[in-house]
Amino acid sequence: MIKQELIALIEKKRAELIQVAVTNGLTSSIAIRYSQELDHLLNEYNRKYIKKSHRVASL
Repeated sequence: MIKQELIALIEKKRAELIQVAVTNGLTSSIAIRYSQELDHLLNEYNRKYIKKSHRVASL
């Protein structure tokens, strides 16, 4: 998955989470699931793009 696709997925999941949280509450099971899915996407982005740039910058 390329960087722009991952960013688009993160933005989409964030918007979905906000909508679900407004409708069902932050502690609803669906909001928690969406939050976990967003966390997974953000962790993937961090692993692929953020940590690499920090390693290169420190060399």
